[in-house]
Formats: sequence, structure tokens, C-alpha cells
Amino acid sequence: MVDVKTCLGNAQEKMDMAIMYLEEALAHIRAGKASTRLLDGIRVDSYGSMVPISNVAAVTTPDARSIIIKPWDKSMFRIIEKAIIDSELGIMPENNGEIIRIGIPPLTEERRKQLAKQCKGEGETAKISVRNARRDGIDALKKAVKDGLAEDEQKNAEEKLQKIHDKYIKQIDEMLAEKDKEIMTV
Repeated sequence: MVDVKTCLGNAQEKMDMAIMYLEEALAHIRAGKASTRLLDGIRVDSYGSMVPISNVAAVTTPDARSIIIKPWDKSMFRIIEKAIIDSELGIMPENNGEIIRIGIPPLTEERRKQLAKQCKGEGETAKISVRNARRDGIDALKKAVKDGLAEDEQKNAEEKLQKIHDKYIKQIDEMLAEKDKEIMTV
């Protein structure tokens, strides 16, 4: 027989994963402000293995408009530079032989709207994951009724599951509102 707590715990775990996915996705969307997390998805070839830039260089943001990359090994300059150019970042790095500087240009109004739309899409994906987790939980509870769980226990568990679902959907909406505000702030 399926335990109600286990069922609710599994659903909540799936919903947590959806939130973590959304946090990660939103962190990689450039909002006109420099952030070292913009480079998280970019991998470079270091001695035969693909590693994040932060594993082969010091990455800092001295101000809101630039990211500084200081490779520990001089041979990595070209490799890092090429990886940034080939990435979806869409910014040309400047290399002066000592450091690689990435200037974050201010966003145009059109680009801001595009990024806001992208954020909404990521948020919708996360919401769908949360809804799927709720549906899977309800299905598991219905199956448990067939295995001997009391129907009123199932109804109570479904209500709890709905409250958990609502909490996560609200959290997603708050995250999207915050990111939208960050993107639209000039």
C-alpha cells in the first residue's frame, strides 16, 4: 500500500526540482547586468576534458557592466576566447594578453521584451512540471484507494497536494516577476 506521506513527499520533490530548474534557467538569461553565472554554461577544453571557465580561470565582475576572466594558464586565452565567441552569449570578448574582458552592453527595448518572453516560457515549463507532479501524486493516491487507503484520507491528501501545488506556482510567479523587473529596469 502507498503511504500518503511518501506520495506527498515524492510530489514535493518533483516540484522542488522544477523550482531548481527555473532558478538555473533564469540565472543564464542576461538582464543587462554583469553576472559570473552568465558563463556557467560555457565549457572549454582543458587537457582533454570539457570544464566550466571558472575551473581554468578567475572570473570576477568588477562593475555592473563587465566580467573579467583571468586564466591561470596563458595557453587558455585563445581557447576561452573562442568558447565565448562560439557560445549563445552574443558578446565579443576583449583580450589584452593579461585578462579577457567581456563588456555587457545595455539592452535595447526590443531585446528586453524578447528576454521577458523567454523568461515567461521558462516559467511556463516549470509550472507544467509542477502540475505534472501534482497529477502524478493524485494518480498515486487514486491507486492507493484501490489498494485499501480510505477515501477520506485520499481526499485530505489531495487537498494537501493542491496547497503544496499552489505554493510552488506562487513561488514561480514571484521569481518571474522579480526577473521581469530586473530585465525591464534600464
